[in-house]
Amino acid sequence: MDHFARVIEAILFASEEPMTADELALHAGEGEVKAALEELAAHYDGRGIELVERGKRWHFQTAPDLAHHLRREREEPRRLSRAATETLAIIAYHEPVTRAEIEAIRGVQISKGTLDVLMEAEWVRTAGRRETPGRPLQYATSKQFLTHFGLESRRDLPGIDDLKAAGLLDPLDEEALQLALDGDEELETEAEED
Repeated sequence: MDHFARVIEAILFASEEPMTADELALHAGEGEVKAALEELAAHYDGRGIELVERGKRWHFQTAPDLAHHLRREREEPRRLSRAATETLAIIAYHEPVTRAEIEAIRGVQISKGTLDVLMEAEWVRTAGRRETPGRPLQYATSKQFLTHFGLESRRDLPGIDDLKAAGLLDPLDEEALQLALDGDEELETEAEED
């Protein structure tokens, strides 16, 4: 491993947050950052820790097959309510989206608490205001959402066929997801008409 790759390795190891290639270049100085990252990723492939890229940001993480060895006590996963799960799915597949658009797709009003839970988990963030009357807030997923779900980008979100094949959709969930996807087409049609 060359000296520059070792510098990149040290910077990533010491960093509290995942870093982009540009951020690494600012700290490391002159060198081929992308080549160093590829070399490091290959070096750590199959080891106890891995160098991974999520949302164009690089960080070290425990190899997924070893993560269970590091838990001292069992973490109770915080289950999202059905409303929060539906809201998160709508935001992920349609972002940026306003509260009114979320409600139109779901067919019911959402409580402020639902968005608060998603924002507290740092999976959803505000994404500016829509340039329409009333200037409503828009919501989008965050980098933490990508990292938590192991996605490189939103393009990696599963489609309906993927979810069916994995057995993750019961008939009600499938209907709700189809409504969410149909809602996206309606929003696009309304935008085209405006």
